[in-house]
Amino acid sequence: MAQGTVQVTHAGTSRWRRRTGEYASLAAALEAAADGDVLTVAPGTYRENLVVQRAVTLRGPEGSPGSVRIAPVDGVPLTVRASAVIQDLLVEGQDAAAPALLVEEGTPELTDVRVVTRSAAGIEVRGSARPTVRRCTVDNPAGIGIAVVDGGSGVFEDCEVVAAGQAGVAVRGGGHPRLERCRVHHAAGSGLTATGENSALEAVGCEVYEVRGSGVQITGRATAHLTDCDVHRTTADGVTLDTDAVLTLADCRIHDIPENAVDLRSRSVLTLTRTSVRQFGRNGLSVWDPGTRVDANQCEIFDSTGDYPAVWVSDGATAVLDSCRVHDVPDALFVLDRGSRADVVDSDLFQVRNTAVSVSDGATAQLDDCRIRDAATGAWFRDHGSGGTLANCTLDGTQTGVIVTKGADPTIERCTVDSPAEAGFYVSAGGRGSFLNCQVRGSGGYGFHVLDGCRSTLRKCRTERCARGGYEFAEGAPDAESGTGPVVEDCTSDESAGLRTPTAPPEPAVQTTGRTPGLLGAIPGQRTTEQEPPAGAAEPQPPARTSKAVLGELDALVGLDSVKREVRALTDMIEVGRRRQQAGLKAASVKRHLVFTGSPGTGKTTVARLYGEILASLGVLDKGHLVEVSRVDLVGEHIGSTAIRTQEAFERARGGVLFIDEAYALSPEDAGRDFGKEAIDTLVKLMEDQRDAVVVIVAGYTAEMERFLSVNPGVASRFSRTITFSDYGPEELLRIVEQQAEEHEYRLAPGAAEALLKYFTAVPKGPAFGNGRTARQTFEAMVERHASRVAQVDEPSTDELTLLYAQDLPDLT
Repeated sequence: MAQGTVQVTHAGTSRWRRRTGEYASLAAALEAAADGDVLTVAPGTYRENLVVQRAVTLRGPEGSPGSVRIAPVDGVPLTVRASAVIQDLLVEGQDAAAPALLVEEGTPELTDVRVVTRSAAGIEVRGSARPTVRRCTVDNPAGIGIAVVDGGSGVFEDCEVVAAGQAGVAVRGGGHPRLERCRVHHAAGSGLTATGENSALEAVGCEVYEVRGSGVQITGRATAHLTDCDVHRTTADGVTLDTDAVLTLADCRIHDIPENAVDLRSRSVLTLTRTSVRQFGRNGLSVWDPGTRVDANQCEIFDSTGDYPAVWVSDGATAVLDSCRVHDVPDALFVLDRGSRADVVDSDLFQVRNTAVSVSDGATAQLDDCRIRDAATGAWFRDHGSGGTLANCTLDGTQTGVIVTKGADPTIERCTVDSPAEAGFYVSAGGRGSFLNCQVRGSGGYGFHVLDGCRSTLRKCRTERCARGGYEFAEGAPDAESGTGPVVEDCTSDESAGLRTPTAPPEPAVQTTGRTPGLLGAIPGQRTTEQEPPAGAAEPQPPARTSKAVLGELDALVGLDSVKREVRALTDMIEVGRRRQQAGLKAASVKRHLVFTGSPGTGKTTVARLYGEILASLGVLDKGHLVEVSRVDLVGEHIGSTAIRTQEAFERARGGVLFIDEAYALSPEDAGRDFGKEAIDTLVKLMEDQRDAVVVIVAGYTAEMERFLSVNPGVASRFSRTITFSDYGPEELLRIVEQQAEEHEYRLAPGAAEALLKYFTAVPKGPAFGNGRTARQTFEAMVERHASRVAQVDEPSTDELTLLYAQDLPDLT
């Protein structure tokens, strides 16, 4: 029953109709009203489920906002199915399975409506409805604040979600609202969320804060565009994108985030323009998975509150930073894992406590016209397959300008390192690198310091005012006699003696003060997949080892017993065949192309590299070098470009091994008109026409590779055998940790080995399990915890500095 009355002013022109009338209930008034009528509701509580089906105006009395309560016991309190005008009402719902205010049809206008409810949704817009909602508030601690679903749309202006038990604003099923100057806060789920194909969300001048989840969450092929918005004070990530989501942020501010400011995964795409990211606890930008991409232009990322890199790119993702500033962070840019890439143009990286740019696990970084200053290490290319280019960059005020280690092979050209506290350029542990037209000025150590016979190339480089000398090439390297040291051409120094190769013992590995990581490479433990180097490969050098020596390195690898037997059997076949030919006998034809199957981190890339070196030592291949590629390196964007890319990759691998990881990606299950088939066809023809020029190894997960070979018989016929790389067991993972500890001069304390076995037994073995990488990450985490513990000891003993205890193990997640 109504507690008040409803006055209806009829706007019709028919002479026989009453101009006004009063009704005892809202339902009766709505039944009598016609299009254009105005229904003014007297103050009171109306326990009715109202349905507005005509273009009327339904409003409370002027000057008494909230005095009219629509509050039925259950069901939907107010349903709008026409282009009506609703204003100055208070809607209260109690049905957890229904919305409080449902808009199903028409283009209604809702103004100054308050929704205080414990419903499934405060306001729900669906179907063909296109409302304009102005100055409305929603307080719904039991469900969603505003839901736009099933193709619904509309504009929300100056609205506020003051509380939500789930998402503040949720868009799904093809909904596509626009929010202007809205505020969403105190939500128990995400502030703004859009999910599903054709779902879209546009927000201008909005603010999202105090939410117990992500500020903005876009998933499942949905799209969103935020302009001039603030996202802050969340408990989870500031912005989350997943599964082909697309988001544009322009002139936005993301700050005071305890986790990642922005996290992208699974082929999502983010475009940021003139957006600032600050005060984040983990990564400012966290970018994962093949096909995932960030494009940032004129953005600023700064003032980290945690110990993680500001920009993290891994698992084959791509990040592009153009005219950006990254500063006041522990590390600026970390790029890691096979296929991952970062392109940085005309940007500033400064006030970096550790490393400005770190490239590892086969990733690639390209920096052009960038400025790095006030960092412990300017750029660090860490390991085999990692590379890229630094061009026209300046590095000022670093401890060490550029470090290249463990087989990394970047190109550094026209770069200047000013006033490094130690070396300008430092190469060790088998690092390579090409340094072209580079300068070092005012170094506190050497200008260029190349250790251990590293095969670096220096051309037209210049050093000035380097305290310990312009160039240092340490003698006594194991490969020095075979001429594998650096190549130096047209380099100059302001020293009167010019270039020199002193006989003094080599300088120890770079130590860039206590705040920097050592050559162990303390990368935060977020990695989950194998590495892939860039598509290009430097001109390989002839093999320096015999097949026996290379097989010895293979035997020294932890585990892989069945793999070792397979490779030895194949090697023996090739060797005996060669000897039979030399004796004038027929030799059995041995197909050298291989299929590697197994999970990430099981050593497939390492074995492929050793296999190439073995074949070169036996004279089967001219060079034996390894060129690693994936789908992105072979498949072009338009007809014809794929064949060109595939031919170029084949040419780079001529005389060596072409290693195609995740080869099954060339033949997706829903291929349609996918250009991957063109890459396969081109590759099969090249393998037939030039069968002795290149050895091809295709690799990937076991089940996916079985499918790949079954649907491509032309490919399957080219390969002699499949070698399966099994997951490592706990004992083998322990052995890897022991090797890492020995290499870096640590020891396992009593009980630590047993604790590690239990730890590796309990580690989840799902798709994210990294095998050998998990072991290395565990060791790195133990070293970090050890450092935190020992740093509190004033004068630690040698045992305290070297012993790792069970308590140093990371927590299982």
